[in-house]
Amino acid sequence: MGKRVVCRNKKAFHDYHIEGTLEAGMVLNGPEVKSLRAGRANIKDGYAKVENGQVYLYNVHISPYVYATHNPTDPLRTRKLLLHKREIRKLIGKLHEKGIALIPLSVYFLSNGKAKVELGLARGKKLYDKRAALKEKQSDRELQRETRQKGDT
Repeated sequence: MGKRVVCRNKKAFHDYHIEGTLEAGMVLNGPEVKSLRAGRANIKDGYAKVENGQVYLYNVHISPYVYATHNPTDPLRTRKLLLHKREIRKLIGKLHEKGIALIPLSVYFLSNGKAKVELGLARGKKLYDKRAALKEKQSDRELQRETRQKGDT
C-alpha cells in the first residue's frame, strides 16, 4: 500500500527511544486536508494525550489553506485521533508507565486518500545516549564515505 509522507518528526528519533508505533486517523476539516496535501504541516513539537477514553493530538501546526473561502480555523487546534477502543485501552496501560510519551512521528496520505498520523510510544533519551547516537551516526557516515571512495578508484 503506497503512502505519501507529508512531514516527519526527525527530532523525535534524536530525543526519544521509540518503543512501538501505531497508525491513527485524524479528524480534519476540508481546508486542513488541502493544506496537508500542499505539505504545510509541522509536527516537531506535537504530542498526543488520552482524555476521557479519546486520544487527542496537541501542538501540531497545520497552516491555514490560502484559498479557503470561509473563516480559517486555528492552526494549532486540538485534533481528535481515530483509534479502536482496544488500541486506546492498550495505550492507557502503556502511558501509565513512568517516562513514556505519545508523540507523532509522521503524517501521510494512504493511496485511498485518507490522512493518517503515525504515533510512537517514546521514552526520553539521556544526554549521553544522544551523544552516543550522534557518534555512531558519524562513524557510519565516515565508513560509507570510505567504501564509496574505494569503489571509485
